[in-house]
Amino acid sequence: MSSISPPIPVDVLKGGRGGPTPPKSGGDGYRGDGSPNYGQRLRRARLGLIVGLASVTMIFVSLTSALVFRQGLPTFDPTTSSYVRDWIPLNLPVALLVVNTVLLLFSSLSAELARRQVTRQAALAPVHSIPGVSLGNERQFPWLAVTLVLGTGFLAGQWMAWREMADRGFYVATSASSSFFYLLTATHAAHLGGGILVLLYAAGTSLLHRPVEKRRIVVDVTAWYWHFMFVLWIYIFALLWFVK
Repeated sequence: MSSISPPIPVDVLKGGRGGPTPPKSGGDGYRGDGSPNYGQRLRRARLGLIVGLASVTMIFVSLTSALVFRQGLPTFDPTTSSYVRDWIPLNLPVALLVVNTVLLLFSSLSAELARRQVTRQAALAPVHSIPGVSLGNERQFPWLAVTLVLGTGFLAGQWMAWREMADRGFYVATSASSSFFYLLTATHAAHLGGGILVLLYAAGTSLLHRPVEKRRIVVDVTAWYWHFMFVLWIYIFALLWFVK
């Protein structure tokens, strides 16, 4: 004799241990199906970049405030028993600094072209994955390598500028003005060197054939960082020119 089983509550079907668990949309850079959410990762990377650039900006704002304050601060001269200004005008290697500025400008342009190139590749990646669809073989120009070469050339030019300043008699401890020159330019060069390391990492992801969406995140953040470094250098150059 057949028996009728009792009805199963709807709540048990939805939330019981044996019931299927609905997919969750991940907040850790993954979609509900477990695939990487590169759009969310890119937004997070850009947000982290903004936070990092804010701290770099505060460093140079502090250095600028210290420079302006020190320039107008008199010092006591024991030989004359009076307060005198010891701010020595700098004899800047203007021609060399202009060449370095041009190198950094072109490196910023090449970084932007690299960013747009990888963005286009990421946008066309779903189309390439469709069977039977071919968009042809596009020749990709190595804009990242160009940026790396130009950025390294800028650092080499900065080293030459420091040597030129030393040949003109301006060392780190010569005066307060020369100390600030070396401090500002060396701090900028150190941050630019960090960008070069990220460029090397981005080039490595390309050589290792990482997913184009992952490469896009690295190149995108690096390009915006490089633009900031160029704008920051223009500010430093103008500041040194007006307070020399």
